[in-house]
This record gives sequence, structure tokens and C-alpha cells, in this order.
Amino acid sequence: MRWSFLANLPIAVAVAWLWSLLAFLVGRVVRRHSTIDVFWGAGFVVVYLESLLFAHFGYPMSHVGIAGPSFANRFVVLVFVALWGLRLAFYLASRQRGAAEDTRYVLIMKGARGRNETLYALRTIYGLQGLLLWFVSMPLQWIAFHENVGALFVPGLALVAIGVFFEATGDEQLRRFIADPATRGTTMNRGLWRYTRHPNYFGDAVVWCGFYVVACASGWGWLTILSPVAMVYLLTSLSGKPMLERRLTKTRAGYDEYVATTSSFIPRPPRKT
Repeated sequence: MRWSFLANLPIAVAVAWLWSLLAFLVGRVVRRHSTIDVFWGAGFVVVYLESLLFAHFGYPMSHVGIAGPSFANRFVVLVFVALWGLRLAFYLASRQRGAAEDTRYVLIMKGARGRNETLYALRTIYGLQGLLLWFVSMPLQWIAFHENVGALFVPGLALVAIGVFFEATGDEQLRRFIADPATRGTTMNRGLWRYTRHPNYFGDAVVWCGFYVVACASGWGWLTILSPVAMVYLLTSLSGKPMLERRLTKTRAGYDEYVATTSSFIPRPPRKT
């Protein structure tokens, strides 16, 4: 199983880059690099499907079949991946409809500094996103090649379900808050947002910790630990929370007070001022 998983790695990264290239082409049409965010969630479904197909058809030594309990387990994982990835893709697509370019990508493109902007975007935005997609999806790639399921399978999927709940509920609560003219320009501090400043990012992190636990249920899946670590780092310390909070401090009334009383990531009761 380990050798079939390793044989698939270069194919999976090629698929991830091709998916990012498709995002680039769509972004050229709509004139918006933030389109890559829509392709991000759906990309994990694509990479996992590719890994499942390669496990069955592309590497005869793997002996991973498409019948029996083992396939049913991997199909259940596919359902959870699709639930997370496609929901996120449709949500972001609806938010981006008619919107201007995301300020994060405006800032990134300033780094081009007179260089060829197309090549710079392909390397800095799309090439890097494709590589991250491949690396973060490593637990899913591992799951695709393993039939044995241990005791961690169900707890791992339970974590994924909890993460999807937090992310989806937080996104919906925020959507309604932004759409209400009475709260426009103010700080969202209701529902799950009362207990964490980023319930959607927290949910995302829990989702990938859950998929990692599922990978640990079979063989040497624990070796993919760096994948959820990378996702959590992106969300909490790099492109997620820090960049968003710098913008919200300038654009949302009362955000400094919100920061002083509300957990930055892990949900907990708000602090008293």
C-alpha cells in the first residue's frame, strides 16, 4: 500500500496544479484572482477522486477494490470531503458574485513591481495554491489507498462533522449579519461569533484534524501529520486570521473592543471588559 501511495504523489500534485491552472483561466475571464478561493475547496474533492481512481485502476499492486466494506468506508470519506469542499466552493462563489477583487490578492500582486504580472500570479498565487492543495490533502490521498479501518475511523469523521457544522453555521450567521442594513459596518459578535472571532476558520481546522484522525485509522497514516499542521498554520498565522483582522480593524466599528473580549480562535465564553 505504501508504494502505491508514493507512486500516486506526482500524479496528485500534477492534478492539483492543473486544477489551479483552471482557476487561473477562470480568473482571467472574471478579472479576479480571488476565484482561486472558490476552486480551493472543490480541489480536495478532485484530488481525492483521482487518488481513488489510481488506487483501483492505475497501480495493479495496490489491490484496492471498488466493492465490499473497504470501498464503502472510502466512499463515506468522499461524501464528507464533498460536503466540506463543495459547500465552501458554492458559498464563496455566491459571495464573490459581483464583488471587487479581494484585498489580499491586491496586496499580493503589488509584489510584482513591474514584472510580468501573469507569470507572477501563476507562480505566487496559483502555483503555490496548487502545491498547498496537494500537501494538505495528503491524509485523503493516504485514505484512498488503504482498505483497513481502525477504531479511529468514526471519531475522525465525527470531528469532520463538527468542523463542518462550525464552518457552515458561522458562514451563514455572518452572511445574514452582512445582509442586514441595520448592522452594516459594525462588528459581528452574535451566535458562534460571540465565542470565537473566527468560527469558520476554527471549523476548517477541525475538519482537517478529523481527516488526519481518519488517516491514522489505517497503517502509517499518522505520518501525514504535517498536512493538518500546515492548514492550521495557514488559518491562524499566515493568510487567514492575521490578514483578515488587519482589514477588519480598519473597516468595522467596535472591532478593537471585540478583539479584547473574544477568543481569537478556540471557542470559549467572552471575557468581561
